[in-house]
Amino acid sequence: NRPVSLHIYPERLVIVAEGHVVCTHERIIERSHRQPGRVIYDWRHYLAVVQRKPGALRNGAPFVEMPEGFRKLQDQMLRRPGGDREMVDVLSLVLHHDEQAVLCAVEMALEAGVPTKTHVLNLLHRLVDGTPIDQPDVTPPAALSLSKEPEANVARYDGLRTTGGTRHAS
Repeated sequence: NRPVSLHIYPERLVIVAEGHVVCTHERIIERSHRQPGRVIYDWRHYLAVVQRKPGALRNGAPFVEMPEGFRKLQDQMLRRPGGDREMVDVLSLVLHHDEQAVLCAVEMALEAGVPTKTHVLNLLHRLVDGTPIDQPDVTPPAALSLSKEPEANVARYDGLRTTGGTRHAS
């Protein structure tokens, strides 16, 4: 419900609101009037909608044209409960970070076999910060191996509850 400005160029249309570019659409001009019109989607423009309605990600026409890495991640995430919400969160990273960096993090998570939102976020922050992602394998020395495995003994906490004849917890 705000006024927008439409800038028309020979190769693109630019929509501007309050001094900021809202979206850019490439113009497709075809001279044939016999063929039906074409609908062109840009999945980035629908991110605000799927943040409110993540179920639209499953069958939405704009999301068919996503890059291959995003579609592979979507296939794996939508098999789990709540996966559509996680996938929307991953796609929304494009709004704040470079799309190629997000796509690289997604592909690395797929290669590692851990297609989760938290892993993608971790890899993305490492890419952005410049932290090395491949850590060397560490083999601990034999002196650090356990000679006696620890055992869970919760009975010792009962002794802490009654000290000095007063009970501190029930």
